Amino acid sequence: MSGEPVVTTAAGPGPAAGDAGATATGAAAGPLLSVRDLKMWFPITSGIILERHVGDVRAVDGVSFDIVRGETLGLVGESGCGKSTTGRAILRLYRPTGGSVVFDGVELTTLEGDRLRRMRRRMQMIFQDPYASLNPRMTVGGIVGEPLSIHGIGTRREQQERVAELLDVVGLNPNFLNRYPHEFSGGQRQRIGVARALAVNPDLIVADEPVSALDVSIQAQIINLLEKLQDEFHLTYMFIAHDLSVVRHVSDWIAVMYLGGIVELVRSRELYERPLHPYSVALLSAVPIPDPVVEGRRRRIILSGDVPSPANPPAGCRFHTRCWLRERLGKPERCVAERPVLQALDGDHQVACHFAGDVDGSAEQVQVTGRRPATGAATGPATAAAPGPATGSAPAPTA
Repeated sequence: MSGEPVVTTAAGPGPAAGDAGATATGAAAGPLLSVRDLKMWFPITSGIILERHVGDVRAVDGVSFDIVRGETLGLVGESGCGKSTTGRAILRLYRPTGGSVVFDGVELTTLEGDRLRRMRRRMQMIFQDPYASLNPRMTVGGIVGEPLSIHGIGTRREQQERVAELLDVVGLNPNFLNRYPHEFSGGQRQRIGVARALAVNPDLIVADEPVSALDVSIQAQIINLLEKLQDEFHLTYMFIAHDLSVVRHVSDWIAVMYLGGIVELVRSRELYERPLHPYSVALLSAVPIPDPVVEGRRRRIILSGDVPSPANPPAGCRFHTRCWLRERLGKPERCVAERPVLQALDGDHQVACHFAGDVDGSAEQVQVTGRRPATGAATGPATAAAPGPATGSAPAPTA
């Protein structure tokens, strides 16, 4: 479909021997979900009577990662980078254009009909909008119990008992069964969405920005609830968000996404201590550190220009049009000519950047992570931005 290089990776992150990723039977831990070179392109057509295919919106273009059973992968990036589309394509809410999605040894991209429906019982989704994702004409009991009816689980009485149990698990009064979504607050509606996702005892839950529409205090409640449920039911999460401060709290691994591709994949703690991609450094500069002394040494990196269109992405590295490091290095031609491959640079730390070594130890990285700059180091980051925030700059944190 395209002549440019495609991002492919070696096997994604996995637990070491004895990690919590071991299955319940005690077998050697392997990835519960394995995604390879996933593509989700939406066609652009022209004409009314005679439609012609004139291009594609490459929302997801060559994404690869693993999620180990019992762990959480945080998927972060600016709005429009393809995070939600990735989650929906994995669950087959969209039919992927290309690539492989293997869930517990089963290839999902080729499943159809009843086999796909049965597999979906093991994969559920928590949607971003806690109101739009609930049917306003159904009661809470009907919403939470619908998955049980669809999959034929239990008698009617057993389903009612299960719904009451689920409401109690997520911290809602079981007597709310006959109420409607509009009678609840945003946080309570999101708890209803969590209860619905848990109804069929799934192994994997894709949480698509589950707290972005909530107040900060309610965000903490939902995050704590998700962590409690993960420990209690040994759930595996793919947590999609743009708020790096939230993702840091819940994730074992973090994948940073930009314009349809993953640019950095690393353990959560290491990303905040040692980001190696220029885009990750820029994102982290927007996250405040709760230490006034450390925060006083930091400066925000404002990315110049707009995010390119996924219908016409730049050649080579897709971040090169906004990259502060490329400006620093004198605009090397390789950034335009060759798309970098996501590869391990140091242990499990995977980065898609030709010059990631120049990021390590740079003044920008030092300031973003809050470390004291080395003697003689620059006191502030050199960016390609004009004064003041530019359209498409890194998102400000919500918490």
